[in-house]
Amino acid sequence: MKYFFFGTPKFSAAVLKKLIDGGMPPSGVVSNPDRPAGRKKIITSPPTKVLALEHGIPVYQPEKLSKLEIENWKLEIGEPEFAVVAAYAKIIPREVINAFPKGIIGVHPSLLPKYRGASPIQSAILNGDKETGVTLYQMDEKIDHGDILVNDKFQMTNSKITYEELEERLAELAGDLLVKILPDFAESGIKPAAQDESRATFTKKFSTQDGFVDLDKDDPAIIYRKVRALN
Repeated sequence: MKYFFFGTPKFSAAVLKKLIDGGMPPSGVVSNPDRPAGRKKIITSPPTKVLALEHGIPVYQPEKLSKLEIENWKLEIGEPEFAVVAAYAKIIPREVINAFPKGIIGVHPSLLPKYRGASPIQSAILNGDKETGVTLYQMDEKIDHGDILVNDKFQMTNSKITYEELEERLAELAGDLLVKILPDFAESGIKPAAQDESRATFTKKFSTQDGFVDLDKDDPAIIYRKVRALN
């Protein structure tokens, strides 16, 4: 089973680790380029790159994705059937999606079509949701829009759970789900289901302003959620 894995941050690395530990490592990993990090602006490799190199998996770090680059990578590692994208942080163009015979599986940390966009985990905490989850879907050119392959729910029974804790739990859930369904997906044994557009909700990127609180006026419950979601 040959496939590419697209992903960059800690969430992606947790999903990738599950795939490697489950005996289903990708043929290649695509991540963002190394970037300056921290106060000293030290050039730092993405977590997915570090993990992939530890396991001898080729890593590609283009500034901009193109079909030509994908075709060149295919010559190096053989013909991948599909790809998996988990928090890659770049838009995947249609020509790249079409470069894979079976398309691309998107990993999204919400129960789509709820919480499409950039901040589904924070939004679930901020809104006081009792339930969230992960969705694996067939990517198209729109954001978090394609047909659903499978999803799994996570009960937020811990009212103190923070963004980092929930991110880790959902990444592990997504990785386990991928290990479970990839063999069937590779054999075209999964029938996707269209998302219900009437139930779609959208999230945004947060700014510093979104983290401000007014201790005299704000509901204490809202302040507590902001601390857990945005700290």
